[in-house]
Amino acid sequence: MARLENKIAVVTGGSRGIGRAIVKALVEEGAKVLTCGRGNDPADFPSGVVWQTADVSIPEAVEELSRTVTERFGRVDILVNNAGIQIEKTVPDSSVEDWENLMGINAKGVFLMCREFIPMLAEGGGGSIINIGSISGNHADPAMALYNASKAFVHGLTRSIAVDHGHQGIRCNAICPGWIMTEMADAAFEMAKNPQAAKADALARHPSGRFGRPEDIANAVVWLASNDSDFMTGQTLTIDGGLVSASPLQPTLF
Repeated sequence: MARLENKIAVVTGGSRGIGRAIVKALVEEGAKVLTCGRGNDPADFPSGVVWQTADVSIPEAVEELSRTVTERFGRVDILVNNAGIQIEKTVPDSSVEDWENLMGINAKGVFLMCREFIPMLAEGGGGSIINIGSISGNHADPAMALYNASKAFVHGLTRSIAVDHGHQGIRCNAICPGWIMTEMADAAFEMAKNPQAAKADALARHPSGRFGRPEDIANAVVWLASNDSDFMTGQTLTIDGGLVSASPLQPTLF
């Protein structure tokens, strides 16, 4: 039997990259999935996936998502907060608009989704919330000030939800991806003066010998959503191929 047979999952930012891989993995394990994003309905989702165009930084849009879940499924068992954006700037270079845009999706959006769906999870006897954080929330990437801060917020909120709502049967964990090869990662490398050299240097710092794939994160989401992880809550799970465990010294010098 599939690990998530007949479970109801909500996934934000499911149209591409890590989010799309998460949607696919949940469906393959038997879950029924509603996913959302700010764009149009992708044409090639797995059968049975429900799409809703929504901006999770807007309270009314999140409330509408909740109504759709109630009408279509009657409950929710799994919430995956994946939607996120990236702005490559230092603090002095960042505008108030940058702050509002990035924090609106990466921080406020996670807060709004959790606030909306925690009561529904509790009413159904509990469930699993999985927030997509980042190694950048624990280790600051250069010229990524707002992004780093937003992911640190996600990690803190994750722990608070685990503590406050464990008695309701709700588990809450965060996944901290490293370099996962998506459009966002490609854009980050393009910031470098020499993108090819930057990518080669980053790869050399991975003990695993490769960059991550969206499926690496999706597999962890399935585990955290399933009963296989029912004693795990309030944790940040780093999936980075060993990147942050390694010394900053150049491997090629030894």
